Amino acid sequence: MLRALEKVPCVEVGQSNQADASTQTVSINKIVSTDPPYYDNIGYADLSDFFYVWLRRSLRSVFPDLFATVAVPKAEELVATPYRHGSKEKAEKFFLEGMTKALSRLAEQAHPAFPVTIYYAFKQSESEENGEARRTGWETFLEAVIRAGFSITGTWPMRTELGNRMVGMGTNALASSIVLVCRKRPENAPTATRREFLSALKEELPKALRLLQAGNIAPVDLAQAAIGPGMAVYTRYAGVLDAEGNPVTVREALALINQVLDEALAEQEGDFDPDTRWALAWFEQFGFGEGEFGVAETLSKAKNTSVEGLVEAGILESRRGKVRLLKPEELPGDWDPVRDGRFTYWEAVHQLVRRLETGGEMAAADLLAKLGSRGDTARELAYRLYALCERKGWSKEALSYNALVQSWPEIARLSQEGKAPAQTELF
Repeated sequence: MLRALEKVPCVEVGQSNQADASTQTVSINKIVSTDPPYYDNIGYADLSDFFYVWLRRSLRSVFPDLFATVAVPKAEELVATPYRHGSKEKAEKFFLEGMTKALSRLAEQAHPAFPVTIYYAFKQSESEENGEARRTGWETFLEAVIRAGFSITGTWPMRTELGNRMVGMGTNALASSIVLVCRKRPENAPTATRREFLSALKEELPKALRLLQAGNIAPVDLAQAAIGPGMAVYTRYAGVLDAEGNPVTVREALALINQVLDEALAEQEGDFDPDTRWALAWFEQFGFGEGEFGVAETLSKAKNTSVEGLVEAGILESRRGKVRLLKPEELPGDWDPVRDGRFTYWEAVHQLVRRLETGGEMAAADLLAKLGSRGDTARELAYRLYALCERKGWSKEALSYNALVQSWPEIARLSQEGKAPAQTELF
């Protein structure tokens, strides 16, 4: 931020205006970057009352129009708050219609040579009420973007959220805001079939996934960031139709994007050793809990390994007809990948997690230096494990894998500079 501020011209006078986003004229031929309301996530007007009542006492005579009301106006606030509209359905309709009008205004007025960037720090998630899935904030917001005539050409996380903010402490909340890069969709945009859309997703999304991982996107942000390349495919068309000629909805498109993303992550398992592939499959079913020896043995045959070999590799405990994966804190502290006669990426990742949590980045860097080129594949496994834990709702484990990937640039820097001293005495 300091480097940017040093180069920002200081000759222009800043302005702040209050206007209705659906009727404003401020954005005519301007480069627009906006941070809109997050569905039902934050009650801005309610929070503003805390400050408004005191500001009104001191500034009402200076800005009589701005402080004309006793409290902050709330009826027109563009958030999906059910208690203001009588039901969740009405609140959602209000938000969708209002956001569509506001974004349509931007699409009409923004400078045609530049994209509009929209910040959105709201995780896609699914909730159910009475057994039926409820629309999410992401789904409703994306639908408004598309209805406004925008096509999404990309998304990228921007590190805008503090880890020590109250909502982020001890949780796997988004570490970033997601920037949607939007351009007005051409009027002659073609339509596509569901099959054509899915085919394009399978061709383009895996490449985008590799690019995101190379940029060290935090696992907690990966699924959100991958929406961009997926929605870029969906919104390049005027419409996507299924076999019966019905439109493929935003919800269906998001489901297909997440499906292809999961498949792309699963395909990366081909880089893993047989023991690691077995551990992934077992972890998905049992986590670090116990399971039957017979089930483990059957799975080992499918993965071209054996329970005895997994025990020998040092990642599995087997006794009394039960088996379980060893937790990071149970792994040996003097493990050396160079001397390990049965190396597994599973142990490499969990040894890195162990060292990061007990010895910090320096300890993890010492181990990464010994892993060498195998470190990149270990990082891919950390992404895969995070996605699995997120889907299962295993927050504690997800936080560990996310922390490892987020710390990776510094760990890699220390390992390359050779500044990481031997840390075995810590373990």
